[in-house]
Amino acid sequence: MSDIPPIVLTFAATDPSCGAGMQADILTIASMGCHPLAVVTAITVQDTSGVDDVLPMDAEWVADQARAVLEDMPVAAFKIGLLGSLENISAIAEVISDYPDVPLVFDPVLSSGRGDELANEDMVDAMRELLLPQTTILTPNSLEARRLIQEEDNEQDDPELSECAKRILRLGCEYVLITGTHENTPKVINNLYGERGLVRSDNWPRLPGIYHGSGCTLAAAIAALLANGLSMEDAVHEAQEYTWEALKYGFRPGMGQHIPDRLFWARDEEEEPEDESETRH
Repeated sequence: MSDIPPIVLTFAATDPSCGAGMQADILTIASMGCHPLAVVTAITVQDTSGVDDVLPMDAEWVADQARAVLEDMPVAAFKIGLLGSLENISAIAEVISDYPDVPLVFDPVLSSGRGDELANEDMVDAMRELLLPQTTILTPNSLEARRLIQEEDNEQDDPELSECAKRILRLGCEYVLITGTHENTPKVINNLYGERGLVRSDNWPRLPGIYHGSGCTLAAAIAALLANGLSMEDAVHEAQEYTWEALKYGFRPGMGQHIPDRLFWARDEEEEPEDESETRH
């Protein structure tokens, strides 16, 4: 099978702006040298400003889409994004349970960049119960990490991210990468945690503008790099580097957020971008 590129299957919703969701995953996975398979979980009405409506796919259709391609082609990694409904979570969890050796990258899309809610509490509970125990690496931003560990009797409204990571890992996933875009820090600090605690910490200069699809890009890039055979640490760092460059070269085609340029490497530039990261192992 060495004559074919690694194959990555993404479960995601469509985005007609091609800034996030399914289209972002396809662009990123292909850009990283893999062949994407795309299972549609929902159809959205959105633009670069935000999400106006979501139409979840029928759960049987979601499962049938996945089964059709999984029975036809070998998949090297899974990536999960917006799920659309409680029924879809159950259907996807059942499908991926048949492939325990395939790494799963889960980007828990709970709201849009504008704040539009994309997952209710029943769905969040189902993610914790059905998907996190099967997840190789979870990639929440700090807001999503805190919401995932919220409990009705939890008196700590703003827990430290290291505590969030510990509690998320106890839910069953192997690694959690918490991104710090929403934190009030001079640089963006992304921390990867595993069973031994902090695995690596990467600092990135904050870029001007607000971006549509950065989380999708990062998670899809990790999935593609794992499919290419990289270790978790290397995949996480290279995916961050790719995402930061895509954001650096991002553009604003509409009236809302910027869109990452996931094909920045294919365009002629007068100067090559420098690696701006600062890493602590």
